[in-house]
Amino acid sequence: MSDIISIPFNKPSLCGKELEFIQQALSQPNLHGNGLFTKKCHQALEKKIGCSKALLTNSCTAALEMSAILADIQPGDEIIMPSYTFVSTANAFVLRGGIPVFVDIRADTFNIDETKILEAITPRTKAIVCVHYAGVSCEMDTILSLANDHGLIVIEDAAQGIESFYKGKPLGSMGHLSAISFHGTKNIISGEGGALFVKDRRFLERAEIIWEKGTNRKKFLLGEVDKYSWVDIGSSYLPSEITAAFLWAQLPFAKEITEKRLEVWRSYHQGLQTLEEKGKLRRPIVPSDCQHNAHLYAILLPDGTLRNHVLESLRNQGIQTSAHYVPMHDSSAGRTLAKTHGSLVITEQTADRVLRLPVYPSLTLGEVQQVVEALQQAIESFAP
Repeated sequence: MSDIISIPFNKPSLCGKELEFIQQALSQPNLHGNGLFTKKCHQALEKKIGCSKALLTNSCTAALEMSAILADIQPGDEIIMPSYTFVSTANAFVLRGGIPVFVDIRADTFNIDETKILEAITPRTKAIVCVHYAGVSCEMDTILSLANDHGLIVIEDAAQGIESFYKGKPLGSMGHLSAISFHGTKNIISGEGGALFVKDRRFLERAEIIWEKGTNRKKFLLGEVDKYSWVDIGSSYLPSEITAAFLWAQLPFAKEITEKRLEVWRSYHQGLQTLEEKGKLRRPIVPSDCQHNAHLYAILLPDGTLRNHVLESLRNQGIQTSAHYVPMHDSSAGRTLAKTHGSLVITEQTADRVLRLPVYPSLTLGEVQQVVEALQQAIESFAP
């Protein structure tokens, strides 16, 4: 195994003014959160997404937890979601006593299979969580229609979705509530961080109370009460001004960063076309209604044994690649805290065969070609 990494899986992108804005934040009287830079980010995100309210959080996980509280998840309530996602998608609702109900994913996008949702709905169903894998949108028209017909709340887990669109609508703008990530592995980053987007205005006032540790602090700041106090459940979901300042340096460059990532993505797509035509792998599939952000480039290999061989072969050449999620229904917590509806055969096959390639703005086209050639050699050298 090579100890030298020539091509890492990810490199965080800096836009140039992160330290300058952090220094400005340090000079402000309010460093603990909801100050100048937080408010700037809120305004920019509300304009970008078109939501009623954006609230920065210390992680996407925190935004999902807020969503579960706002959706009034009670013990025994069921929440339909894919098993092929990060653990936070389920954990946020389990913490409220909810029961995730896992359904299978689509073979093309690895998103929740919208045709499997209806049969999973029961009288205990409270919400549907849509996870936009790789920044490629779920089939939102169908999901929103189903939710409307059955009085369900739609929550978008758009952790990977900044600068992605469905029929021209930004991801995070269509659900009643949505969560996004600014983790260091995402396209736009603040080190750790996220945001809750509120579209349904009935959640606006309570969202800010929950965000402010369950207090009516906003009314106090507006002079509507003479002191603020505990009025609801909540937690410490605000990020510091240092985190907000870092994000404020990144947000103006969202389109530029996305275009650089798309250039890398398209180079992979072209370079791997021949291998796909030979049946050696399957390239990502993006439906025509979806405009993605090149968050990741995930190929599908014929079987798990080959996937593991390729992963190890590239690692030995100093190229970091990665598998992805262990399906939650296969985990020990998933088996005890959640339920599965129907067969999840596509989920299981995908998890065994998927391989993610390095994608970041500073990755050169020459390095992309190096990855492509190493991948081809690894596949051709495989002897089962």
